[in-house]
Amino acid sequence: MDQTNIWSVLITAITVLGGTSAFRYYEKRAMRKERDEEFIRHDCKDRIAKLETLLENASKEKDELRSMVLELTKEVASLRVKVEFFETNRSR
Repeated sequence: MDQTNIWSVLITAITVLGGTSAFRYYEKRAMRKERDEEFIRHDCKDRIAKLETLLENASKEKDELRSMVLELTKEVASLRVKVEFFETNRSR
């Protein structure tokens, strides 16, 4: 009977120690996973902010280039008219 009690106590102690270790392991693993997810979330927020800034700058640059193209088109049209005028006056 004494040997049965010793085995019961020994098995119970091993189970308790194993359960505690397993709990600590899974707790640390969950915390690590949570930190990784938080890091990814913050990294994505930073990247999105940078991309929004780049997109805004590209849009402004595109608008500036469009206005430059329109201005150059006006100048080319004006120069065409002048060239046509000079060609018609030169041939007279």
